[in-house]
Amino acid sequence: MTAPMIVSREEWLEARKRHLEHEKEMTRMRDRLAQERRALPWVRVEKPYVFDTPQGERGLPDLFDGRSQLIIHHFMFHPDWDAGCKSCSFDADHAEGALVHLENHDVSYVRISRAPLEKIMAYKKRMGWRARWVSSFGSDFNYDYHVSFTPEDLAKGHVFYNYRHDEGYDELPGMSVFFKDADGAVYHTYSSYARGNEEVMGAYMYLDITPKGRNEHTIMDWIRRHDEYAAPQ
Repeated sequence: MTAPMIVSREEWLEARKRHLEHEKEMTRMRDRLAQERRALPWVRVEKPYVFDTPQGERGLPDLFDGRSQLIIHHFMFHPDWDAGCKSCSFDADHAEGALVHLENHDVSYVRISRAPLEKIMAYKKRMGWRARWVSSFGSDFNYDYHVSFTPEDLAKGHVFYNYRHDEGYDELPGMSVFFKDADGAVYHTYSSYARGNEEVMGAYMYLDITPKGRNEHTIMDWIRRHDEYAAPQ
């Protein structure tokens, strides 16, 4: 943290009011981005994806659970891992508190990972989460939405992620949104990746208003699964 400038209350107020104008500008920009996002064109989902769920095999239309809108958290959980990604777990912690509000606003929220369902359910129980979570193991879903990559993809030295070709890993995070119309047709309306998902992580927003901010050397280097932190002092 850089050394702060110590000023009078009156000087602080003037500086704060100047900064408020920038905050208002960002708020207006966020509103414009949200409006632009909602105006994006849609793509009809034609492929019949099948997921392994605690209730048996289910298709993408089933995940809407009677609602017209669906948010998918592409949760990084490779089939060979024994636990889910810690940064995706950080994201998931925030979603849990929003579920009741989403579900009462015509939005379903589901996590999808390539790990086998047995591993997913064990980790979900460990974390104490309620949100629905299904396995896409054996499905093209993760590959088609550019959050999982084959050895052949990785051998090229780059993958298509976040709408560009870049360095790749076998699993990467993302979020996708779908809409189902009255006739049952499903449409892909939006996806975001990497830092594009930060605004749904409220702890980041809290940290951003503190003097030390996120206080990280590399992105998310301080984050732990919520049961891995030392006891609060």
